[in-house]
Amino acid sequence: MMGTGTTGHGPNGPWDARDGRDTTGRLLRAATGSGARLIAEAATLVQGWAVLADPIAGAVYSAPAAAAADGVHAAAAPHDHPYSVQLPAAGAVLVLAPAPATPAEHTGHVAATTAALLEVRGQRAAELRGEQMRLHTTLLRLLLAGHADAVVDALGGGAYTHVTVYRLTGEDTPAAHQVLWRAVRPTLTPHADACTLLGRLDGELVVAEVHRGSDDGRILRLVSRVCERHGLLAGMAGPLPLAEMSTAYCDAAAARHSATPAHRIVPADAIGAPRLAPLLPAAPYARWAAAVLRPLDPAQQHLLLVWLRTGSKPSAAEALGLSAGTVRARIREAARLLDADLEDATVRAHLLLALRAPAPADSDAAAAAGSGSGSGSGSDEAALRNAGEARLEALPGGILDTGAVRAWAGGLVDGLEPRLRIALTCWLRHHARTAPAATELHVHRTTLTTWLHQCADHLAQNLADATVRAEIHLALRITRCGRDAPADLPRRGGRTYRRA
Repeated sequence: MMGTGTTGHGPNGPWDARDGRDTTGRLLRAATGSGARLIAEAATLVQGWAVLADPIAGAVYSAPAAAAADGVHAAAAPHDHPYSVQLPAAGAVLVLAPAPATPAEHTGHVAATTAALLEVRGQRAAELRGEQMRLHTTLLRLLLAGHADAVVDALGGGAYTHVTVYRLTGEDTPAAHQVLWRAVRPTLTPHADACTLLGRLDGELVVAEVHRGSDDGRILRLVSRVCERHGLLAGMAGPLPLAEMSTAYCDAAAARHSATPAHRIVPADAIGAPRLAPLLPAAPYARWAAAVLRPLDPAQQHLLLVWLRTGSKPSAAEALGLSAGTVRARIREAARLLDADLEDATVRAHLLLALRAPAPADSDAAAAAGSGSGSGSGSDEAALRNAGEARLEALPGGILDTGAVRAWAGGLVDGLEPRLRIALTCWLRHHARTAPAATELHVHRTTLTTWLHQCADHLAQNLADATVRAEIHLALRITRCGRDAPADLPRRGGRTYRRA
């Protein structure tokens, strides 16, 4: 319960200079403590409530806490709260709601003095902000370099175990950095439940929330609002163990490539788990994936996964922090180890399924690993034979012939006109490159682009997402009745539909 305090005048009595001096002194003393104390003192002096409302963060300070929602609403719609006083203060809005008996002069003096003191505190914070931002950037680089223990010590030795990473890009990134910094109010307070690090690395804004395994979603909400306000695109990855910070960093960049103005922030798990995978028979699917991926180590598998998620080698290089030449060389080496043509669209779609397959059961893994115990059972020999024959070019027999898989494929691509189906099939086979697909189809690039927009509208899918394209490619193969070949494209004559 908030106390009414004393203001030095009667409920309806006159307000004089002495009251102003006393009020100013009380607000000055509160401002030397913290912003929260200043807002609480302002609420006491007007015998009502006070809120500092930020357009991104919501209520920064509120006295009492129950007034936070009213303060935010009053700042957004002042005409709905005619009895409150709103003043800009430190990039936010100060809202005071006095008691009916509080003189208007007194309320105005409290509001003006509080707003001025908030500005002073904001300027002082801005002077220190540059040094704090450099410290945050340094801590982020240490996390990426694998020095998680040193970062945890710098954060006060809290029991931090996990990290959630956001990577934001856009033309207004510097302004978004300032706004998000003010909204998050990051501190390095020891023993806090979570600590948020913000920094600009290589022209993009990186946000890393270090916590103890549980993410309350507050930073996600703030990042989402900042992206909408400043037109940014973002990818999110985590929570992951602190030791896997570099993996989360790469996954966030891969997810960002699937972001659009309609969906400005995309979680990595939303693009990393194809919708087809849960429909496949678990045991043969997992055994096949384990067999085909056996030649690759975890680092090679992660590189291929980032490449398939982003859809191109330059994008994968950017996400991984490697040169494009290095990524190309490592993909060629992976292709050699897999003995597969990774330029084939079907092979790539199968590889994405393999990389996202569930781990095989212990018994199945033991059977696939061989007959090391010397038992020589028939089931072990069959598992070895199947593992040796597993290839990316073909999924295990019958795995796509289930009713669930065919229903999924039909629901995804049924209803496409023949010309759209043929055009989409050709475009996907050319890895979403319009020029070579238009050449093979013998149509103008503009015509093909128009058709692709029609496909996206009919399918209600984001064709810019590499994972979505891989699934649609498989769905078209599953539901194919004819050849879906460019030669079968219906023609109407004219330059746009010219024949070969």
